[in-house]
Amino acid sequence: MRLFYRNCVLRLSLIPLSLFIATNSLATESPAAVPLYTESELIALINKNTHLARVRADDCQLVQDIEARANKMALPSYQFLYGDMLAYNVCVDRNVELGVYYMRKAAEQGLAAALEQLGRYYDTGRLVQQDKAMAITYLREASSQGNLKAQLRLVKLFNDGYGSPRDFEDAYRWLFNSMVADKATHKKIERALTKLAQKMPDSVVARARLPI
Repeated sequence: MRLFYRNCVLRLSLIPLSLFIATNSLATESPAAVPLYTESELIALINKNTHLARVRADDCQLVQDIEARANKMALPSYQFLYGDMLAYNVCVDRNVELGVYYMRKAAEQGLAAALEQLGRYYDTGRLVQQDKAMAITYLREASSQGNLKAQLRLVKLFNDGYGSPRDFEDAYRWLFNSMVADKATHKKIERALTKLAQKMPDSVVARARLPI
């Protein structure tokens, strides 16, 4: 038995130390696999504007999966995510043209965040040439889905003299029926609606204030 034990010790001592080091290094340094985001999870990240931070936090491990779901599967939330990654050089080489292309693809499928973002970009001239009419087109669609940021920007555009009076009633109705807990935002909405109401007949304002 003692002879058997000494032979085992001798054989173990012959195993190169580098093998133990390499094995231990792999065990400690290999990053854990990152699960792919579900559609609902990704949309929640987009709505909180934390989607790009999440991709960075995940060490850019999901780039190929994100691209596949944006390109081959044409999922709007992934189109939006991939478009933002391209536009802002997050885990991929910057390509603004391709990034805006994927944002538009997401907007065409009705993703409210994409509609709002493109409307905002056309309003301010970010990444695209400033175009107030195009901004209103995108913001109106996002507003109809209940996107508060789009509703506020749309009403501001109308208050600044852009757009058609035919759209005032819908814009007023959407923003008036929004539910907001933040007091500062609530006051901002109140001021915007008061200004827009001055551009509308009293009967139209009364109709727009009815519950949706």
